[in-house]
Amino acid sequence: MKRRNFLKKLPVAISVPFTIANIPIKLMADNPLSKLAEQSTNDRVLIILQLHGGNDGLNSLIPLDAYDLYYARRANIAIPRKKVIPLDSTLPTEAQVGLHPAMQSMKAMYDQGRMAFVQGVSYKNNNGSHFRGRDIWFMGGGADDYYGSGWLGRYLQQEFQPETYPDDFPNASMPDPLAIEMGSDVSLIFHQDGNIPASISIDNPARFFELVDTLEGFDDVDIDRRGFPPEILNPSPYWQELNWILQLEDKSEDYAERLYNVYLAGRESTVTYPETYPYNAPAGSKRNPLTPQLKLIARLLDGGCKTKVFLVKIGGFDTHAEQVESYDPTMGVHAALMYHISTAMQAFQEDLRQKGLEDRVLTVTTSEFGRRIYSNGSYGTDHGTGGPIFIFGKGVKPGVVGVVPDMNQANVAMQYDYRQVYANLLKDWMLIDEDRINADIFFKNFIDGPKEDGNGFYEPLPLASQTITSVDDFIGARLILEGCYPNPAREKTTIHFRINHSGNVTVELFDSMGARVREVINGVYNPGEHRVEVSLEGVPAGTYVYRMRAGFYNEAKKLVIIK
Repeated sequence: MKRRNFLKKLPVAISVPFTIANIPIKLMADNPLSKLAEQSTNDRVLIILQLHGGNDGLNSLIPLDAYDLYYARRANIAIPRKKVIPLDSTLPTEAQVGLHPAMQSMKAMYDQGRMAFVQGVSYKNNNGSHFRGRDIWFMGGGADDYYGSGWLGRYLQQEFQPETYPDDFPNASMPDPLAIEMGSDVSLIFHQDGNIPASISIDNPARFFELVDTLEGFDDVDIDRRGFPPEILNPSPYWQELNWILQLEDKSEDYAERLYNVYLAGRESTVTYPETYPYNAPAGSKRNPLTPQLKLIARLLDGGCKTKVFLVKIGGFDTHAEQVESYDPTMGVHAALMYHISTAMQAFQEDLRQKGLEDRVLTVTTSEFGRRIYSNGSYGTDHGTGGPIFIFGKGVKPGVVGVVPDMNQANVAMQYDYRQVYANLLKDWMLIDEDRINADIFFKNFIDGPKEDGNGFYEPLPLASQTITSVDDFIGARLILEGCYPNPAREKTTIHFRINHSGNVTVELFDSMGARVREVINGVYNPGEHRVEVSLEGVPAGTYVYRMRAGFYNEAKKLVIIK
């Protein structure tokens, strides 16, 4: 194969997107990332969901106790109180929030113990710049840092020696790249010092294979008899980049063919993913861009892909103007984005569950900054500082971390450095040693000195579980059917239940043979505790079961009727 011809064709390969199932992806091939998966003692996967442009956290997580101040600061875009979805009535007053009405699917995931929210995430001296802010979040540094590497790539470079790569990769133990980035950009998050991520772009697998298979080798022995750049250039940047290009030929063929075969081996989803936002929003905001990305990830993992980290993206969050429809603040660009994330992630979680993958995958959001507390005169919000992070998955510790922002300020104040969130996920989800996190990934200076007890440089946060545990206690504290009183009963009894969401509640009565006797409750109830007196008139004496249904919740208890 002539490598010289490969170099001539390389611009063609780079100029068009490499896709699987019409999704452009980036292969992080030529770096030591694959080493982790070969040596990893777990099969856990981390997905970074990038909210490109700066999400308005205050119209995502809406203050309830401080609603009047919230409304006063942004009256032209504020979500009407009656449209806000209360999240969790058991939270303390200072943490009470509601969700945008387009986030109903997130509410459902939260109630099932599959979601967590972290309030006020930022970094000190946030400058509100898209490009600089994005680099800071991806490099894992502070406002004054300029690293050439990203926090994921830096861990891998420190932990796994790159000298043996790429000569012995891919191999039987690790046939896949560790990191896959959706889209056509190359993000800093996967970079390592002195190494360039390999990024391949073509329009479809068949065309990609045809291109690679027809490449001819570099056979000019006077120039390069070993397939490597001239040694006289070593160790200059020119040698490194030329070496990367030459290695790209082999790695491209290996990884692209492998991923395509994995894709074919994966099962087609039987879950209905959302395609469009069903209400009013600009035409460019209607299509759900996360659906094809998440469907592809689920299928690749189902087909046996061992990739450890994925980066997926959704844009449109730079909402300086027309964030909402002028006649209805519950609709518009931001509403469509919240709907896209909520519904796509709910479908993705169900897809993972059906494929038996739910225990392995955790998803966390990133956005370069939040928006200001005050709205502007264009029905929008300007660049701010802090904002919430969303975490999805069976391995999450459900709940809300942090409190409602101070609505008397111009900006959402930082409650947690973003590195605290990611450091905790690395420790508790990816099972990385805390000392290595402190020393090699986020460095020990990102908090103002160590904790007094000497246990680390970041605050442990309840975000993820090192082992997948039951969420029965979380659900039981929010959704429960209590015993009825009196029991035994004669002509009536009072049924006591607690729910954590507004919705329809039914209670049915069944005899000892399982036959339905009657429906004793059927109505819409608000979150909280309820005691409903029901009539048992005409029901013969005996032992019965009364069963409550409220959304996904289904519980039954015994009732004895005497005459």
